[in-house]
Amino acid sequence: MATRIYVTQPLADPGFSRIKAAGDVRSYPHSAQIAPKQDVIEGVRDAEVLCCLLQDSIDAEVLDAAKNLKLIVTGAVHPMNLDIARASARGIAVTGIPNLIAEATADLEWSLLMSLSRRIVEADNDLRQGVFPGSQSVHFAGGQVYGRTLGTIGFGAIGQGIARRAHGFGMKVLYTKPTRLPEAEEQELGVEYRTQDDLLRESDFVCLNATFTPETRHLIGERELSLMQESAYLINVSRGPMVDEAALVAALKAKRIRGVALDVFEFEPMVAPELLAFKNTVLTPHLGSATVEMRQAISDVMADNVEAFVAGKELSYLLNGPQIGR
Repeated sequence: MATRIYVTQPLADPGFSRIKAAGDVRSYPHSAQIAPKQDVIEGVRDAEVLCCLLQDSIDAEVLDAAKNLKLIVTGAVHPMNLDIARASARGIAVTGIPNLIAEATADLEWSLLMSLSRRIVEADNDLRQGVFPGSQSVHFAGGQVYGRTLGTIGFGAIGQGIARRAHGFGMKVLYTKPTRLPEAEEQELGVEYRTQDDLLRESDFVCLNATFTPETRHLIGERELSLMQESAYLINVSRGPMVDEAALVAALKAKRIRGVALDVFEFEPMVAPELLAFKNTVLTPHLGSATVEMRQAISDVMADNVEAFVAGKELSYLLNGPQIGR
């Protein structure tokens, strides 16, 4: 009998076609919205393999409904809403992907920084409404990028990627992370270490690139926002709960910072209505790795593990131990 597979959202080809060829596949059909939880629960009831994405909530309720589940294939590097401990206790293997997405995410982060500082989205919207104030008007005057100071909280692959892009604009780059780099490596990368508080005080652009953990929840709150310059911008492409959105809304209302660009939100897929009302916000629906090339690469890695499972071969990028459940 064919392996029963449930996929929470259509994936990119050729990987998705490979998954369909590997077994009896049921998929939530819409790529423009997250699969409702009840659909996921119904989809996994008889499934042996679940293919899911970062935003899917694979919690106790979903796992308890999946009586025959043996493998979860996720398209995430660091799954955020997947109860790996409960899956492990059930003997369900969980696989992820390697960090393929750093450069694509750094591209988006830089795009958000430029769009926010130069008020591109705001100007585009107003132009479509007939507003054209002239080439030397102060109406859409934004913040300068070239020669300013960028601070990255977190300095892994994405943080280093944004640093390289900032260097192309003559920016001074500050970083903070739990363990400081050797001085020779800092010099090679062209960055300077700061404590988080000092980074917040000195940076014109603060980019969140840290890993989300229980300890980094609300890493940026009322206190941290108060340390930033009134002319500074905040950009977050990491994880939404790292920013206290209530505190962020309050800071924007009080004009304690100049603007914010968010690709991630504290309560995804919900977005705080207050954020939608500000003109000095640029908001995107978690697009960090959303390039055609990355979507294909992620789908291919997921298909590799589905095919390996069906063929009884070794799984790759396991997140919960050596071939659990095999």
